[in-house]
Amino acid sequence: MDKSELLRIIGKRILELREEKNLTQLDLAAKIEGDFDTTNVSRIESGRTNPTIFTLYRIAQALDVKLEDIMKIEIPED
Repeated sequence: MDKSELLRIIGKRILELREEKNLTQLDLAAKIEGDFDTTNVSRIESGRTNPTIFTLYRIAQALDVKLEDIMKIEIPED
C-alpha cells in the first residue's frame, strides 16, 4: 500500500464517522479545537493531505471517538 492509498482510507474512515454523527464538514470543523477550516476537513476526507497525529487526535475529540477508532481500518494485503 502506498501513502496516497493509506491517506484515502483514513479520510474515508473520518467521513464515515462524521456521517454516523450526522455532522456536516462545517459542523466538524467548528467542533475541532483551535483554528480549523472546512477546507481542511475536505482535504483530509478526500486523502489529499497528510494530517498530523495531533490533527487526527483533535478530529477524534470533535467526533467524540477514540483515536484508535479513526485508525481502525482494513489494510488490504498485497
